[in-house]
Amino acid sequence: MGSGPEFDYCVVIDDDDDILMASRLLLRRLFAEVATARSPDEAFPLIETRTPDVVLLDANFARGATDAAEGLAWLEKLLGVDPEMVVVMITAHAGVQVAVAAMKRGATDFVSKPWSNDKLLATVRTAAALRRSRKAAVAGGAAPVPASPVVAGSALLGKSPAMARVHSLIARAAPTDANVLVLGENGTGKELAARELHRQSLRANEVMLTVDLGAVSEDLIDSELFGHVKGAFTDARADRVGRIQAADGGTLFLDEIGNLPLRLQPKLLTVLEQRQVTPVGANRPVPVDIRVIAATNLPLEKLHDERHFRQDLLFRLNTVEIDLPPLRERLEDVPELIEHYLGHYARRYGRAVPQIGAAARATLLSHDWPGNVRALRHALERAVILARDVPLEPEDFALVASPARIAPAAVVPPRPVDDLNLDRVERRLVEEALRKHGYNISLAANALGLSRAALYRRMEKHGL
Repeated sequence: MGSGPEFDYCVVIDDDDDILMASRLLLRRLFAEVATARSPDEAFPLIETRTPDVVLLDANFARGATDAAEGLAWLEKLLGVDPEMVVVMITAHAGVQVAVAAMKRGATDFVSKPWSNDKLLATVRTAAALRRSRKAAVAGGAAPVPASPVVAGSALLGKSPAMARVHSLIARAAPTDANVLVLGENGTGKELAARELHRQSLRANEVMLTVDLGAVSEDLIDSELFGHVKGAFTDARADRVGRIQAADGGTLFLDEIGNLPLRLQPKLLTVLEQRQVTPVGANRPVPVDIRVIAATNLPLEKLHDERHFRQDLLFRLNTVEIDLPPLRERLEDVPELIEHYLGHYARRYGRAVPQIGAAARATLLSHDWPGNVRALRHALERAVILARDVPLEPEDFALVASPARIAPAAVVPPRPVDDLNLDRVERRLVEEALRKHGYNISLAANALGLSRAALYRRMEKHGL
């Protein structure tokens, strides 16, 4: 397949050889290299010589230990080496106290053993993406001009009038505890907006937990959000704290909220109204203090359709609504984005910042960017990797659409097929989209009307 691993390097620290083997095999889907160590002492050389995108750290190493004291101590040592390190705690004893203590001390997230493969991949992918965005913000964040409402350190770039309105809304909403709904097409930066809301909030020193509802299979969402008690169902061999409870005191970011099944929407509504959560199989609710930020790329007509989304839940989520503009509506921000990402990827790959020829710059400035900032970022990364000692030309960016303004495409009726098996038809469509877009996951997902996470799930389902 033309697409390689999404990230570079991951380190897993656990004293169980079976866990190390299983995680190494599984995480190779995401990382070019997965290093393993049976103890933190053994792992430190792996971390000091090469900065990992994510470290997975066991909470207990001493035989019989269940209090996570050793793992928490090592967490602090790791963050002492690199305060921006992204650490995901892994434990077989996932109580509320351990999860919250780990994240208050700087862990990004946690997973509990035995884990679901889908759950582990979703958690680690989100953590690695966070590390990438942190590095981008530190390495190349342009200082805002004095008149701009952009707060220093924000990774949400752009000074156009459209983005000025976004930054103004964030600055006004962030210090409150109001729930916020972030709207926007794929690739517009909804997670960056959520992180900016948390960073400017009164909860900034508390945990921000992300749940990507597009990356968690529907049968796991209930347990993932609300937690469960031992014996609640067949595989519930221990109590598990849910993301809502683990975010107590901080911010819960529900990405792709439109994927929340209708059957679970009343349960989330109850949490928001009563400020308490009842784990699956439990008899008593647990009080929680959270600020909820949700995001979706659903069109408004679908979001306001009771058949897809409960309106009483929508009213609870969108106390403040922030609509991120597509890149085609703020093309004046493209020059800033070009300079930022060219510099970022040149540093990442150890290259000189390439020059852009006049024709290429005109192409980039007039393109409609159907994949938004994510597509621009990908095009610039590719150009940096393949750059020669000459200015970049339009063909160096492999743009799939005309740089001219594109009229809405006519609807092409599907080709008649003899095989009406849904699984096989779905596989053919996914394969066709991947081939058409050169195995660019973002572009293929956009063509199929899916998120990247949803496309990855279908690729795994069909063994692609």
